[in-house]
This record gives sequence, structure tokens and C-alpha cells, in this order.
Amino acid sequence: MAADQRPKADTLALRQRLISSSCRLFFPEDPVKIVRAQGQYMYDEQGAEYIDCISNVAHVGHCHPLVVQAAHEQNQVLNTNSRYLHDNIVDYAQRLSETLPEQLCVFYFLNSGSEANDLALRLARHYTGHQDVVVLDHAYHGHLSSLIDISPYKFRNLDGQKEWVHVAPLPDTYRGPYREDHPNPAMAYANEVKRVVSSAQEKGRKIAAFFAESLPSVGGQIIPPAGYFSQVADPRVSHLLCHRHIRKAGGVFVADEIQVGFGRVGKHFWAFQLQGKDFVPDIVTMGKSIGNGHPVACVAATQPVARAFEATGVEYFNTGCWALHWCGSDQR
Repeated sequence: MAADQRPKADTLALRQRLISSSCRLFFPEDPVKIVRAQGQYMYDEQGAEYIDCISNVAHVGHCHPLVVQAAHEQNQVLNTNSRYLHDNIVDYAQRLSETLPEQLCVFYFLNSGSEANDLALRLARHYTGHQDVVVLDHAYHGHLSSLIDISPYKFRNLDGQKEWVHVAPLPDTYRGPYREDHPNPAMAYANEVKRVVSSAQEKGRKIAAFFAESLPSVGGQIIPPAGYFSQVADPRVSHLLCHRHIRKAGGVFVADEIQVGFGRVGKHFWAFQLQGKDFVPDIVTMGKSIGNGHPVACVAATQPVARAFEATGVEYFNTGCWALHWCGSDQR
């Protein structure tokens, strides 16, 4: 233990006195006091080495030397908000656009994944003029009030389900009602969304968006069956599907890539691409890995969605641009 570090017991006692118990620790019975990390390893105050299998933000490893260098260099030059003209922000947006379908060509930069999903909800509601949201069971989309409301993983332990939120079954082909031996699980789970949408419309509700992690993570690392997103988003992919799917109902498809984007699924840069090359969400949200855990996030939207938001005349800006300055640099 370094001379300037508190003993673990003292740190724990201070935390218990000063930090809310809602801010829980890993391994609460005997918390690990982590003092540094490098690559895939973390180290406690005694120098013990751990393989980090549970952190979900360091995309290229802890303290990657190029990330550290780029951040250090930017800290010496500029740290400001998005209302100033700067090369790196547009350079980074251009590089992001090259990884996405060409329809997703307008970008908003923010501080966190929660902010990104909150903005996506605003974009969807402005574009459609509707209020309601369809989400998957067990979903988690962030800790803002607006996102707790669309996260069954959270709201079931709090105020319950709002009338404008509609929950569809998780498309789990391992434990769900339609499994790998089903002749068409994508169709079967899409029909569950059809049922949820139809039920909402019968009550006079109007759908603004379908929110889904492209590969549900909190729900159990679920890989939706291929074709599911396309059939949920747009019933024109099959004559068997009801006209009341998300886009036919006037809603948009939001792909939450905050935990799973930037190559984390292996075969593709974005997890929604596992659904096939023809599937294009209306909005994509990003966080966590975009800045290797530093406070930066992004929303990518189509031109029509972005233009509807612009038409309100309400300015949007964010202070989440420090990390963008170095994300957009030549350091990769």
C-alpha cells in the first residue's frame, strides 16, 4: 500500500458515512479496493492482480497509452462545449458516419449514455408527435427519470409501469417462449410486438418509438433472432405481419448501442448489423466504449428525424466535448 493511501477499512468506513448506500459496491461483503488498472488487469492496494471481467466501459483496455496520451495533450489545449467550431468534432462525426448506414448522418454529442437515450426519446417524440414507447422486458436504458420509466429492470422496483410504456417479451430463443427449435422465432417474437402495439392502439395510445438494446445486455446477453428487428420495425418485410408494427404505427426504431457498440459483438461494428445489412434504425445511441469510459456519448439520427427536432427552434448543446476533441484526433 502506498504511503499516501488510507487503509481499506478506513476508506470503507468513510464511504459508508459519506456515500449513499444506493451507490452499491461490487462484492459488498468484502469490497475490493482498486487503486490502478492497465489493459485487462486491475490492482488492489496490496498489489494483487485481477483480470477485469465485469467492467463495461474500458473498450480498449484500462489506461490505453494512446488514449492517455490523447487526453493529456487535449487537456493542455482546450476543454469547452459544442458551441465552438472545431475540426476534431466534425472529423470524428465523419469517421463515425463511415461505420453506419448512410441514412444515419446527423450527430449529437453528449456526456453520457443516459443523456443519449433521453435525447433519442425527445427526438422520437418530436418527429412522430406521439408519446408512447414500446420496450423489451428486462430492459435498462439509463438512470434519468425519463429512462427509468422505459426500463422494466428498474421501474418494477419503483413506481411501476406508466400508461405510456408498453412491454414486449424479450426475444430470447434460449429460455423464452419461442426457442431455437421454433420454425420462425423472429416472426413469433415480432408478432408479440404486434400484439403489444395493437393493444395500445385499441386504448387510443400512439406509439412514438420502439427502444431496444441491439443485443440486450442487462437482460442476459440475449442475441435476438436474425430478422427480428426488421420485422418489428417495418411490417412490409413480410405480408404475414400486421400493419400495426412500429413504423406503420407512426413510431421510430431506436437502437441502443451504448453497451454493445463499437465492435463488441465481434462480427460487426454495430450490434444491430447482426440483424442483416438491410436493417437501418431511425436513431442509434452510443456511450461507454465511445470514449473508453470517459464522459462522451452520441446520438446518430436520420435527416427527417433531425430536421423535425430542429424545427422546434430549441437550441441543443452539450459540454461533453472535451473527450470529443481527443476522440477526433489522430490517436486511435
